[in-house]
Amino acid sequence: MGIGISLLLIAAGAILVWAVDATASGVDLVTVGWILLIVGATGALLSLIFWSSWGGPARRGDRIH
Repeated sequence: MGIGISLLLIAAGAILVWAVDATASGVDLVTVGWILLIVGATGALLSLIFWSSWGGPARRGDRIH
């Protein structure tokens, strides 16, 4: 999961938790919002942690001179 998707999940979760005042039968939208917030925050944190370890297509030792 990339940082963009993580931010999208955080935004959607925040909207469901604090901005939506609707009810749906069988679904607690506040709980779904909190789940999206937690998953998005975890994904963002993991993306930032592993960002430096991922070198992309050309890593330092693989460069052609």
